[in-house]
Amino acid sequence: MGSVLAASSPSPPPPSSVVASPSLTMPPGFGMPPVSSVPISMEPQEAATLLPNPGAFDECHRKCKEVFPMQMEGVRLTINKGLSNHFQINHTLSLSTLGDSSYRFGATYVGLKQTGPAEFFPVMVGDMDNSGSLNAQIIHQISDSIRSKMAFQTQEHKFVNWQGDTEFRGKDFTATVTFGNPDVLVGCGIVVAHYLQALTPALALGGELVYHRKPSEEGAVMSLVGRYTGNNYIATLTLGSAGAHASYYHKANETLQLGVEFDASTRMQDTSVSLGYQLDVPKANLQFKGSLDTNWVVGATLEKKLLPLPLSLVLCSFLNHNKNKFQCGFGVTIG
Repeated sequence: MGSVLAASSPSPPPPSSVVASPSLTMPPGFGMPPVSSVPISMEPQEAATLLPNPGAFDECHRKCKEVFPMQMEGVRLTINKGLSNHFQINHTLSLSTLGDSSYRFGATYVGLKQTGPAEFFPVMVGDMDNSGSLNAQIIHQISDSIRSKMAFQTQEHKFVNWQGDTEFRGKDFTATVTFGNPDVLVGCGIVVAHYLQALTPALALGGELVYHRKPSEEGAVMSLVGRYTGNNYIATLTLGSAGAHASYYHKANETLQLGVEFDASTRMQDTSVSLGYQLDVPKANLQFKGSLDTNWVVGATLEKKLLPLPLSLVLCSFLNHNKNKFQCGFGVTIG
């Protein structure tokens, strides 16, 4: 579940989300639950009682969301360049017929502290566009169980949002506290508390509490989540006063993955169902994603890696039948 913006943000997201800038890419392994291990000398009955860490609350629907295609309009060129084993920069040029063309420069630094096979900390990720708007994140593994993150956002040289959160991962639970744009003098801000507990190796239950306050209003929203993980599927349900969100992910085989999402909003008085699928063709270095929802929006993306060259091509198209609107995008990634 995505990002928490402060009450001063122009268009606040649904309360059941956590901040994450869409333009930032996180390093591999971040946010993934650690793989539990059982000592060889442990008795089978004792090993069977151990429960795995359920992961983070905002990742409950992540597996299903990854199946759906990402919308892109216009032409996009991305160049990635690794300067060392710990430092990488990237250039992104976006050209659009809608008039929002931009250039972004990004940088990623990965520290020397290794906590897993592909996890190094601290991690600093940021990018800036041609108007001076900045997005940045700093992630650090304080200890084996505690991880912290800071996120900043400016818009045209003006400071607009910042967030800090602390995540504690126990053997069979994860607890997170997030503060968004706290201002003691004005008396406003957002506080989000997450808790996810593994009841069995397959079943995890948790809750989310969102409290927001500003001079003109104050309120809290609570939601509950349940996730069941099978051999090749994941079923998740989130219920709260803001609405309901259900997702089902199914891995049919090594090349085909399916996902179904149901959204019901009490504020908008609207419901929708979306179907998505992902088809991988490893021999052709090809990946295809498609989606269809009850609003008659059809979307598809095609990604082709031109090996042995460090080059990837992406084609994207979305068609809204109700609004007679069509969007098409083409992207090239080098490096």
